[in-house]
Amino acid sequence: MTKVNNIRKIYPKILKLIFYPIFTFIILIVLYFLFAFVLSRITVNSSSTSGPKPIEIYIISNGFHSDIVVPINSDIIDWSEIIKYEHTTSNDSSYNFIAFGWGDREFYLKTPLWSDLKFDVAFQALFLLNPSAIHATFFRDMFVSESCIKIPLSNKNYKKLTEYIKNDMKFDKIGKVLQIKNLHYDDNDAFYEAKGSFTLFYTCNTWVNEALKYSNQKACLWTPFSEGIFYQYED
Repeated sequence: MTKVNNIRKIYPKILKLIFYPIFTFIILIVLYFLFAFVLSRITVNSSSTSGPKPIEIYIISNGFHSDIVVPINSDIIDWSEIIKYEHTTSNDSSYNFIAFGWGDREFYLKTPLWSDLKFDVAFQALFLLNPSAIHATFFRDMFVSESCIKIPLSNKNYKKLTEYIKNDMKFDKIGKVLQIKNLHYDDNDAFYEAKGSFTLFYTCNTWVNEALKYSNQKACLWTPFSEGIFYQYED
């Protein structure tokens, strides 16, 4: 009888040890998505400033990851002097636009397609402070769609955007960007060493949103998801 009583006393403690961590984890997930939704609906800056806006940039998304797309050549910068065509396997100089995406380097290395995603890779990207990388992809044309929004910028704000992107890239002692050799998803892209680390609270989409903030464009107060960015530019 004593053994039965002891088991009855221990049993609730075991349940607490199992239940409390699970319950806490669920609550944290709910709070994360709740804050992500609420803060992504709070707008900072405005795109309605007066004056000419001769530079057109684009934000593209595959539903999970977003990139900033800019013209290769403008009065502000010639990106081909930094991200060289010969860094790609095609070495094709006929492109007109270049997309920049930031993210976890190991995730980029091991997940060329979303179908390649593995739990351990995602876990490491979210919870370990791994080195980051910038993925640069060349495009010939851009078309506005549900997954691509166009944003006109003044020269001043576009200059700030270029500063933001370059500030997160790593360069060697002579000023050449540090390319990650032999890593390509296609014949029109290349990868580069970058600053910072991907986390739950600073994702690839947060990076894009912060770029919009830095260049005085309409953006979310905070968002880890591309959906929040696109919400800000809905008609």
